[in-house]
Amino acid sequence: MYRRILGPVYYNEKENWRILTNKKIYAVVKKSTITETIRLNRLCWFGHVQSMEENRIPRKVLYMNLETKRLRGRPRNRWHNEVREDERLVCLKGWKERVYNREEWKKLLRTARQSRILHMSMQ
Repeated sequence: MYRRILGPVYYNEKENWRILTNKKIYAVVKKSTITETIRLNRLCWFGHVQSMEENRIPRKVLYMNLETKRLRGRPRNRWHNEVREDERLVCLKGWKERVYNREEWKKLLRTARQSRILHMSMQ
């Protein structure tokens, strides 16, 4: 939508119209990308489930191991693998202790959102 709203840009040197690149669009609108939003929401949900009691169903499902055969070829990314990658990007050292302190976990996610750590790592 942002590309549509901002429209093409005219360059005098080359005397032609050009569509803005994603980097320039996000620099202009100063909004988080969809990928960044998904990563932050995934971390938020992970922290929520992680702080639950052991006997709760979402917590059990998170660590459930299904005994199925995997398809040939490159293994697909699992949700847990994506969360680990997000943790690595945000540098969540000692995250296991921070998850149980709700305010500290929120502060960590807020810092990641404001500093746009996840956006910078995608480029």
